[in-house]
Amino acid sequence: MPPTTVVLRADATPGAPALTLRPWRPTDVAELVEAFRDPVLRRWGSVPATDEPGVARWLAGQRADWEAGERFAFAVLETGPGPEHGRLAGHIVLKDVAPGEPRAEVGYWTAAHARGRGVAPRALEALTHWAFDTFAGAGLNRLELLHQADNEASCRVAGKAGYAFDRALPAAPPAYPLDGHLHVRFVTGPSQDVTR
Repeated sequence: MPPTTVVLRADATPGAPALTLRPWRPTDVAELVEAFRDPVLRRWGSVPATDEPGVARWLAGQRADWEAGERFAFAVLETGPGPEHGRLAGHIVLKDVAPGEPRAEVGYWTAAHARGRGVAPRALEALTHWAFDTFAGAGLNRLELLHQADNEASCRVAGKAGYAFDRALPAAPPAYPLDGHLHVRFVTGPSQDVTR
């Protein structure tokens, strides 16, 4: 199991600051409450809570899942010079990790103020490399990304991060009330080259 001190980085782009990905902390409550008020995030994702006690419980659950080695959730922060330094830009997670299991799933969201700056694809790329580096020796060779079929932004993120469209998925209520898309990315070796 990776330590809860893992920190990942994604380079800056000409139009956006670098990113730091680190495990969630109890001190992230206020920024999460603000992020979870976003109606777009509430439409596409499952917002666990909208008040400080609920968000604190969600954060405690993220830490417990990390310590159990089942789910590895990261806060995505903008870093570098300027007013956005250290501000919460999103969330990214590796889930359903199990020894000997060849597949796991990734998920993400981007805070409203950070959309359109390549946060999700850059964070996803960093998480993907970390996941394969960390878990390929335990059998992980396939990462899956699922989203609602009408979420065109997530489709674009998947493509930018090298997750190829695999197939459409029929709705499966109540957990998945609408049709979806499955995208996949495979590891091909320790150099982190992938099939695209």
